[in-house]
Amino acid sequence: MKNDKEIKQLSEEFTSCQKVLIALGDEMRQHLMLVMMLSGECNGLRVGEIAAKTNLSRPAVSHHLQILKDAGIIKMRREATKNYYYFDADMIAFDRLINMLEHAKKIMLQLPDRSGNE
Repeated sequence: MKNDKEIKQLSEEFTSCQKVLIALGDEMRQHLMLVMMLSGECNGLRVGEIAAKTNLSRPAVSHHLQILKDAGIIKMRREATKNYYYFDADMIAFDRLINMLEHAKKIMLQLPDRSGNE
């Protein structure tokens, strides 16, 4: 198959995006991100503030925020003993994700229609 090299490259691109995909793929983390976005607070929110706006415990919110932080989607700022979480995505990780999706789309557009609905 002439696309073997491209498929292998796409596989490597996909692997490099897994942390972001896993972080974004969870419904609860999506909900937490929406809560953060809709709060209108661009300086960040504390775990307790986020927990109060969801049906999650503080430890559960902390767990999900850590995954989002590890994926480079949010960051944390410390003021004395208080931690504030805010959006500041790692643009390199997001660019990798966008490039991988564009590459996958390019490959799919080259494939023949296999639906049987010709």
